[in-house]
Amino acid sequence: MKYVEEFRDSAKARALVKEIERLVAVIGPNGRPIHIMEVCGGHTHSIFRYGLEGMLPKSIELVHGPGCPVCVLPMGRVDDCVSIAQDEGVIFTTFGDAMRVPGSTKSLLQAKADGADVRMVYSPLDALAVARKNPDRQVVFFGLGFETTMPSTALTILQAEREGVENFSVFCNHITIVPTIKAILDSPDLRIDGFLGPGHVSMVIGTAPYAFISSFYKKPMVVAGFEPLDILQSIWMLLKQIAEGRCEIENQYARIVPDQGNDAALNAVNRVYELREFFEWRGLGSIDRSGVRLRKEYARFDAERKFDLPNVRIADPKSCQCGEVLKGVIKPWQCKVFGSACTPETPLGALMVSSEGACAAYYQYGGLKQSQAAE
Repeated sequence: MKYVEEFRDSAKARALVKEIERLVAVIGPNGRPIHIMEVCGGHTHSIFRYGLEGMLPKSIELVHGPGCPVCVLPMGRVDDCVSIAQDEGVIFTTFGDAMRVPGSTKSLLQAKADGADVRMVYSPLDALAVARKNPDRQVVFFGLGFETTMPSTALTILQAEREGVENFSVFCNHITIVPTIKAILDSPDLRIDGFLGPGHVSMVIGTAPYAFISSFYKKPMVVAGFEPLDILQSIWMLLKQIAEGRCEIENQYARIVPDQGNDAALNAVNRVYELREFFEWRGLGSIDRSGVRLRKEYARFDAERKFDLPNVRIADPKSCQCGEVLKGVIKPWQCKVFGSACTPETPLGALMVSSEGACAAYYQYGGLKQSQAAE
């Protein structure tokens, strides 16, 4: 890609929409819309930002999936973060989005206001730099995200090991994408005709791990980029598969995503982490082997081993319907507290906090007005 404008060309977008309409006519009506789930929160953000949903035929329904790692963080894990941060000897470092995710009593931002030393960083290497400058304090990095961010955390731990930085540790909440998609496909109350595959995750793991989606579940997937033409072309590729009766894993984002993944990143991930038996997801419940933890060889960098954590499972507020939105059962504006009790300024659920959350994107790019018009 030389210039981003190449992927935002309105004439090309209109041509793709015309081809999408042609394929929809070929597929023909079957009594329900064609449901396409974008797994990644980055795709959800782009779809709302560029108004792509409004450009598509009404017979295509986009379903917003669980691909926002901040959004699927359960309340109990936030409470664990707050517990660590409130230790007087700790500097707790985190990405900005995670600071405002509500726990059962407070968020990290509220803990900071109450006196905890919580600092926003842009990478785990920033957190390691804080540890170097504060050798008399324990510095904890809040590691979260799918395979996209796993390598940077792993490489930072390896760097800390090489340097002998003993006051640095990671509270590991990294999660994996494949068990998540499988849990969605096994859900009895959800019908999906095809997937837009996550571009950033696939940049690390490649396309091969998704083979089960087409071979076992007989659903097509297209790994998609994040610009408007990327997403429209990926939807066209999905519809072409459906029209031709094919179920394959295709790679629209080949300029970034290698089919076999990134060897250096995968080697670091496999060296530092091991799969957990299960991991709790907000809105989705416990999913087997869907999270990772640090191997015992790196126990001295594991905040879960260093600190005594509450480790309590806490249900979301009854009024919050993040779970239904994450699974694509309802749209954000159909949540009964959307835009009223739950806003970006006063979020009840994580989907309204993260910039990749469906509720925040819907609110920011006109979803509130749209929902009010529909009432």
